[in-house]
Amino acid sequence: MVAAETPAALYVARRNAFVRQRDEYYRQRMQSANLTVLLFFTPAVFIVFAIGTQSALFLIPAALVWVACGYFFVRQGRLEARYRRFKMLAEINDEGLHRLERDWPAMPLREPPEPPAPTPSFAGDLDLLGHASLQHLLNTASTPAAQQRLTEWLLAPAAPDEIRERQTAVDELAELVDFRDELTLFGRLSGMSRAGYRNFLAWAEQEPWLLKHPALIWTSRILPVLTVGLAVLNVTGVVRAPFWLLALGASILFSMSYGKQINELIDQVSDRQAVFQPYEGVFARVAQQPFEAERLRRIQRALAAEQLNADEQMRRLGRILQFGDLRLSMFFPIIQAFLLWSFHTLWLLEGWQQAAGRRVRVWLETLSELEALSALATLAADNPTWAFPEIVEKAADGPALSARNLGHPLLPPAVCVGNDVGIGPVGRFLFVTGSNMSGKSTLLRAIGVNVVLAQAGGPVCADEMRLMPLTLATSIRVQDSLEYGISYFMAELRRLREVVEIAHTTGETGEREPLFLLDEILHGTNTSERQIAARQIIRTLLRYGATGAVSSHDLSLTETPDLTAARDAVHFTETFTRGADGPAMSFDYRLRPGVATSTNALKLMEMVGLPLDDVAADGTQE
Repeated sequence: MVAAETPAALYVARRNAFVRQRDEYYRQRMQSANLTVLLFFTPAVFIVFAIGTQSALFLIPAALVWVACGYFFVRQGRLEARYRRFKMLAEINDEGLHRLERDWPAMPLREPPEPPAPTPSFAGDLDLLGHASLQHLLNTASTPAAQQRLTEWLLAPAAPDEIRERQTAVDELAELVDFRDELTLFGRLSGMSRAGYRNFLAWAEQEPWLLKHPALIWTSRILPVLTVGLAVLNVTGVVRAPFWLLALGASILFSMSYGKQINELIDQVSDRQAVFQPYEGVFARVAQQPFEAERLRRIQRALAAEQLNADEQMRRLGRILQFGDLRLSMFFPIIQAFLLWSFHTLWLLEGWQQAAGRRVRVWLETLSELEALSALATLAADNPTWAFPEIVEKAADGPALSARNLGHPLLPPAVCVGNDVGIGPVGRFLFVTGSNMSGKSTLLRAIGVNVVLAQAGGPVCADEMRLMPLTLATSIRVQDSLEYGISYFMAELRRLREVVEIAHTTGETGEREPLFLLDEILHGTNTSERQIAARQIIRTLLRYGATGAVSSHDLSLTETPDLTAARDAVHFTETFTRGADGPAMSFDYRLRPGVATSTNALKLMEMVGLPLDDVAADGTQE
């Protein structure tokens, strides 16, 4: 492929190359299709001449033309597969361009896995799942098993050694753009749904039926031998009576008795050929890739375990089903009557089940780990300025998290503004103030999403980042419930109780540092009670050994001796101007030290045209 300096240029170059190959295979495919149709009807001319001239010689070119027709028919199928391959590769690289711009509507979000129950509250607060989420950004992992594994990684932080191992693998995969595209491609070609994945595994692992009935197996072998053998003897005159008709009748009755059940068992897997057939080549590609990272080598070894090569077994399954596809022929009733074809197909499939069926789940789950690592690697390749965070040991006197130029991973790079952020050590918290729309909530979410990425083993949206093993507890996006009669204030109290419980439990185990992110704490009640309750919650969290960040419009929220001493105050601000078109406001989203010195609610009211009859231009009451 053409070398490129930027991810966007690389995607454009690859997409254009794949489009050219797609168009060329489309041209060849249509050419073969037209020749197939032409050659299919051409022999009729020779047959007419043969009949008219009473000469069988004309049947020879007719037969040759039909052979050529068969060749172009097969070639058309192969060209169709190549066309689909390059068409999808072009689409994958086109999606890469949309991903760089965070153009969510243009990015596919295929059937995502069902989140665990209960889903951690921070998943909704930080936009980890669903549309325009971190899961959406990592959607190059396209099979259900890979999506499920990636979701688990986002919702459950890994141990430090596991994180470092994933980082090494992700860093290596980030350079292997062709390999990563192949992994995405095979999942897209399979079009595997959650139900299809479950059903295929259920079939592969189920107990065989026909193999438990040896009498049926031997009957299905003996009857065709008798039928064909007696028919040959009858035609050659060795046996004068047509005894083969009796054997044929017995075969038909035998097929009618068991054929329905046999076909239903075959259909369990033949209906899902598209699900597993793309796997045939991907296992070989994984086995042949010269990996350096130990995590990737371990995946290779797992796929070749117990001398059952995954790729060869999938190819074998595909060949068996091609053998069984004869059931789709218009001549199959005759073939079934003479040979009991479906019985032999099921016997082969159940032999495959016994040999490899129990290993399929291991293969697909192992491959899903590689897909998940590849999705994180694509994120790293898309964002070459992002860093892999350093995971440090927990220490009472060190910051829980420090980052330089930290931004929000879900924002388009063109509008993402980075800030230097430090949280901790234990007993301290970051107090973020600022006016409406200045960036307080976005900062909290940026911290949370980057912590999730860091502890999943991926890169973070920062120039550098160091963090201890953390347990997230958030209260950012709280919703009331009409269905259950829960007010906003009560919903927020319940969420804060959950945050406190997480901090208490995590603090007691001592393995991780509790990290709380609280946005506009308790703004569902009056100011005086709000301050008392909010201050007490912050004190409780700090007492349990937690650290974190709190954002608020209330500039006096932490103005008590103990909280003032424990806070690291930072703020956002805005620029307000008046011009010929009226008032205008702008933000630079840059953190500044100290508590905010301005508010903008009244200015925003003026900007949207709401009346301010009792307020002077400077914001004071008249």
